Parts: sequence; C-alpha cells; structure tokens
Amino acid sequence: MQWLNDSIMMQRGVGANREGTTHQLTEALQDTFHYTIGPYSTPVMHVQPGDTVVVETRDAFEGKITSETDKPSQILKMPFLNPQNGPIMIEGAEKGDVIAVYIEKMAPRGDDPHGFCCMIPNFGALTGTDYTALLNEPLPEIVRKIKIDEDNVYWSRRNTLPYKPHIGTLSLSPEIDSINSLTPDSHGGNMDVPDMGPGSITYLPVRSPGARLFIGDAHACQGDGEVCGTAVEYASTTTIRVDLIKNWAIAWPRLENEDALMSIGSARPLEDATRIAYRELVLWMAAEYGFDKWDAYMMLSQCGKVRLGNFVDPKYTVGAMIAKHYLK
Repeated sequence: MQWLNDSIMMQRGVGANREGTTHQLTEALQDTFHYTIGPYSTPVMHVQPGDTVVVETRDAFEGKITSETDKPSQILKMPFLNPQNGPIMIEGAEKGDVIAVYIEKMAPRGDDPHGFCCMIPNFGALTGTDYTALLNEPLPEIVRKIKIDEDNVYWSRRNTLPYKPHIGTLSLSPEIDSINSLTPDSHGGNMDVPDMGPGSITYLPVRSPGARLFIGDAHACQGDGEVCGTAVEYASTTTIRVDLIKNWAIAWPRLENEDALMSIGSARPLEDATRIAYRELVLWMAAEYGFDKWDAYMMLSQCGKVRLGNFVDPKYTVGAMIAKHYLK
C-alpha cells in the first residue's frame, strides 16, 4: 500500500527498511495476563524495531462469559477485566521516543468463533455508575452471544453487521505509575477508538525504558461511544508491526490511516477529552505541517472531525482528526 510507504512510521521508523522477525505471542507463552499497565511486570518478549508480532488476545471477560444465561455480576470480579498481553519490550526505546504500532490484521480465534456483548449492572452510558451516582435501580443484566467471522457479525435474525475489528486497549507503560487496564490516559490504555483497527498506525509516547507495550481488548465491531459499556468482545489473533521513532516528543497518543491524522485525548468530562484531542492536533499541525497555530485552530473549526472512542470508562476518549489532503 502506497500510503503505508509514505506513513510517518515508514519515513521515520528505525526499523522501516529492515526485514523484521515474526514472533508468536500465544496464550501459552503469555501465561499470565495483566490488569495493570506499568513498569513493574515481567516482560514476556523482546523485539527489534521493524519486527512483527502475532498476538493471541483474550476477550475482555477473559473467556469467563460463555452463554446467554450467565450473570456477569456473579462471574466477573472488578477490576479484573480487560486482560492484556505483554509487556513487549522494544529494543532501543527510551523516554522521549515514540512506538509505532501498525495493525496489519485481526482474525477471530476458535473453531466456532463468537463474541459477547453484555449489559453489566452500574456500567454503561445510560445508567447510574460509581462515577454518576444515582438512586435508580441498575438496568437488567443481559448477555448476548454473537456468531462472527471475518466478514460479518451476526447480531440477530434481523440485522447482520459488518466485521470491523479494532483493538480497544493499546498502551505503553507510564514512567512510574501502574494504571488499571480499564482506564485510558496519555499512555494509551482502554481508548476504544473504532479507527484503531487493521490499516491504522497508533503512535504512543515512550516513558519507560524498552517502552513496555501492552495490547488487548479486541472488538469485532463497535459504534461511537460503546454506549452499553461493551462492544462485541472476542478472542482474536491480531498481527502487528512495531517500530521505533527516535526523539519525537508527543504528549498523547496519535493515529494515522490512509486518509487522516488523529490526536487522541482521554479525560472527564467529555468536553475536556475533546479539548485535549483538538489542542494536540493544533500543535501537531503547527509543529510539523507548516501551519500557523491560530490558522490551524480556526481551520479545524471548519473541517476537523471528532471520533468518540468510549464514554463509559473511568475516563472518556475522543479522537480529533483532519484529512491528510489538507496537510499537503
């Protein structure tokens, strides 16, 4: 793909021109999945910039939900949700660098692959939660088991949805903190941005030696906001290419695909997440694409677009984007 050859990753990545090694991060090799993202867990793998990693991810419930009669409140234990593969160490990564993660493909795992979407008490956008405390009774617990393949998500007899997979949680380690895998922030985390799927490159700021890459929470499809609290959560085989960009100081995650650039912010309230995303995009345009800062700010008011990642997690996530043709 020509756009990939022209991407920031391929133009600036240390491993862009090397024939990388392909590594297999199986469930057996991973062994212990992680519920926190930080500098203290034992690395599972060391790779070089330009290497490919084929990752077997578990679903967000770590496979504990198996039927539509299951009760999530009885089976799941907070905060032990959203298991993460990793950490993967990238040779040469230091604070002040960036790791680029190109998602090549995502395939369902298993002989009869299914995903699960659940309504969980006190979780979701249209119910009381621990952060939005109400006296209303929780909404009902409902589990839906959904057959999937690499073409479709078979939601119901009435509706078949397109298979549009993405990675919900992609992170590098913070410098000192260890953050639970449900919370997005400037390190990445549980951003749930639907654009973060095959054909996209995510750029993450390095804050810990070796970067310590974590990945998990595959979704077979998801609308903006992940409104009920869960997407179609499934176990995946996800293939990524990892590269290192030296001395690129970014404060928040960024994303690139064939058509657009995106800055990603996470915060509460939702408008603060949007402010972070747009601020970072304005600064990016000014620093690297020759825009006057205030011209970029005014222009984005006319042609900027917003993608809502989630507004159900401890922090909400927003991506602010601009089409690449405006940057030429």
